[in-house]
Amino acid sequence: MDTFKTHLDKFITINDEDYSSVLSFFQIMEVKKKQNLLVEGEVCKSMYFVLNGCLRKFFVNEKGVEQTTEFAIENWWITDTFAFERQIKSDFSIQSVERSTILVIDLETQELLLKKHPVMERYFRMIYQRAYASSERRIRYLYEMTREELYIHFSTQYPWFIQRIPQYLIASFLGFTPEYLSEIRAKLRS
Repeated sequence: MDTFKTHLDKFITINDEDYSSVLSFFQIMEVKKKQNLLVEGEVCKSMYFVLNGCLRKFFVNEKGVEQTTEFAIENWWITDTFAFERQIKSDFSIQSVERSTILVIDLETQELLLKKHPVMERYFRMIYQRAYASSERRIRYLYEMTREELYIHFSTQYPWFIQRIPQYLIASFLGFTPEYLSEIRAKLRS
């Protein structure tokens, strides 16, 4: 759990006693590779913080193909924010990419956490601001960059993903077919 404390310390100041109390609001969960945490059509009841491992958020498009929209590795949060905040059915699924250890909190418990520890309001505001800014950049890159530039940018910015995440999921995240990603990679190697 020191991972979460170290993460919080980047954003807020919290002593060990308060940290123990904050942590008590979360469930610790071990998930297997490819385990579903949320399935499209279910009410999104939880937010997930990755202590160890990797999760992904995706939807199935009209052609029946999975489209990955987000990854979460160590120290990253993941949920369907829209559905979580409104406690409605999600248009996404969340699944583990690898065996993972996560912290889980539901909306009601999060509200109790925020009442007891107002400093966590600041923390979550900062996390949401960063996530929103990241989304804005990703949308711009999708419009501005060629597919090859998009892959080069992604592999330069996030080299650990290239090593760790299956290529078909990277292709899905970038909006490519796995075959097209193979072509780009072959072209870049030559």
